[in-house]
Amino acid sequence: MSNPSHKIIIIAAPSGAGKTSVVHHLIQSLPKRLEFSVSCATRSPRANEKDGIDYYFISAEEFKQRIEKDEFAEWEMVYEGKYYGTPRSELTRIWNAQKVPLLDVDVKGGLAVKRNYPNSLSIFIEPPSIEELKKRLESRGTESPASLQTRIEKATFEMTSRSHFDTIVVNKDLTQTCEVVEKLVLDYLNKL
Repeated sequence: MSNPSHKIIIIAAPSGAGKTSVVHHLIQSLPKRLEFSVSCATRSPRANEKDGIDYYFISAEEFKQRIEKDEFAEWEMVYEGKYYGTPRSELTRIWNAQKVPLLDVDVKGGLAVKRNYPNSLSIFIEPPSIEELKKRLESRGTESPASLQTRIEKATFEMTSRSHFDTIVVNKDLTQTCEVVEKLVLDYLNKL
C-alpha cells in the first residue's frame, strides 16, 4: 500500500488546538519541500474558505461513492453527518511533484494514515488545557453552545490517543510551537 520512499507529515489535534495555524506556518516556511494535501469535506465552507484550496467541498452522497471506490487514504465521520477524508489522488499528485504531503487531519484520521503509511511523521498538537481549548473555540464565534459542548467532549476523548503519535507538542505559544514543529519536520525530511 505504501512506498517507503514516500514520506507524509501528519499534523493532528483536537479542533481549536492550533493545527491549522501550524500547517500554514510550515507551508510558508518550506514551500519547496511540502505541499498541503487538500481533504474532502461534506460540510459547508466557512466564510474564509475556498473550494479546492482549503477543502474539496462535496456532497455526502459523492463522499459515500468515493468510500465505496476506496478513493480515500483515510476518512471519518468527524461529526454527525459531516465526513472528512484524504483522497489518495492528493497524495499521489504531491509525490509526483517531488514534494511531501502535509496533512491537517483530525486525530482518528491521523492515526489511520499512520497505520496505512508507517513511514509518515505524525505530530499531535496538544492544547495547554481543555479550559484553554474552550476559550479558543468560543473566540472563533462559529459555535453554538451545543456544538461547542460536542467539540469539547470530542477533544477530551481525542487527548487519550496522543501517545499513539510520534511526537506531542503542547501549544502554549503559537510562535514557539511553530518553531518546534518546523525543526521536527526538517529532521524528518533530511533523513534518507
